[in-house]
Amino acid sequence: MYVCICHGVTDKKIEASIEAGATTMKQLSTELGVASQCGKCARVTKKILNDKLYELAENAVKVA
Repeated sequence: MYVCICHGVTDKKIEASIEAGATTMKQLSTELGVASQCGKCARVTKKILNDKLYELAENAVKVA
């Protein structure tokens, strides 16, 4: 789904960026442009970021 209409960013693009190493809103904003214009996508982007980081941490614990 489109999260940031201003820059045409989808949830999948955000997740891919997180999987590639982005761990902060600032990094996502710099890389993808999210939350840098109107800001309406900031809340959803932050939720995706938190959920994905939690998922990655859980998977790392399971592997270790």
